[in-house]
Amino acid sequence: MALQKIEEGAKGFFAEFWAFAAKGNAIQLAVAVVLGGAFGAIVNSLVTDIITPFLSLATNNVNFSAWGYTLRAAVTNPDGTITPAVAVNYGHLLQATINFFVVGLSIFLIFKLFSGVIARLQKKEELEEQAAPPVPVSTQEKLLGEIRDLLKEQSTRTIQ
Repeated sequence: MALQKIEEGAKGFFAEFWAFAAKGNAIQLAVAVVLGGAFGAIVNSLVTDIITPFLSLATNNVNFSAWGYTLRAAVTNPDGTITPAVAVNYGHLLQATINFFVVGLSIFLIFKLFSGVIARLQKKEELEEQAAPPVPVSTQEKLLGEIRDLLKEQSTRTIQ
């Protein structure tokens, strides 16, 4: 009896979970997360392997993360203990900001590339649709159209 209740509860739970997972939003979110992870690897490779070497060349291999301002130097106390230095390490912030702009620019450039390709494909499809020959109208359809026009003309004459 207790085992049957547990089994029914588990079936209900999994049925509810499947109903949630089968909704379009949950599946789309899962696909977006997987694609986002893969896209992140592409962007990181682009930044690390292509853009950063050019930045290093342009800045003469400057390591911004080592920049900082020392407020108080490290002190060796008379008992031999060392009081650490107090420093404002603004270089980490500067390096993170540069990385943010480089990654953002890379993503923007990839987005523009894909947007341009999609726009060209859509324009090509529109041109193909416009260039399609008109559907030939049969003689019967032409006659029915003329009859319709004549009936409209007669109904407007009788109303006036």
